[in-house]
Amino acid sequence: QVQLVDSGGGLVQAGGSLRLSCAAAGRSFGTYTMAWFRQAPGREREFVAAISWSDSSTYYADSVKGRFTISRDNAKNTVSLQMSSLKTEDTAVYYCAAARFSSSYYSDSRYPYWGQGTQVIVSS
Repeated sequence: QVQLVDSGGGLVQAGGSLRLSCAAAGRSFGTYTMAWFRQAPGREREFVAAISWSDSSTYYADSVKGRFTISRDNAKNTVSLQMSSLKTEDTAVYYCAAARFSSSYYSDSRYPYWGQGTQVIVSS
């Protein structure tokens, strides 16, 4: 099992940057595929980015490609999401998620472990 704590959300102007972090407690962090999802008010939760456990390959939603970067530090048991060129449509609660030994990246149903979420608000 792994316990996840999200942090780093806040209020930022459009065009600005924000860095989200997720700290994992538990064993074998390096065996977990890690991902970020987000949920805006009135909308379903959607995939944002993922990084594989095996070779740290990264995967992104088309809507954030080129603007967001996911990274992991296995020594510190953390995963981060660097968000740049933020748009008002990026406003959402962002959730860190984990799935052990997983090669399925895009579906939230494949992730059994979730953080509590951190709010990101992008103002115009």
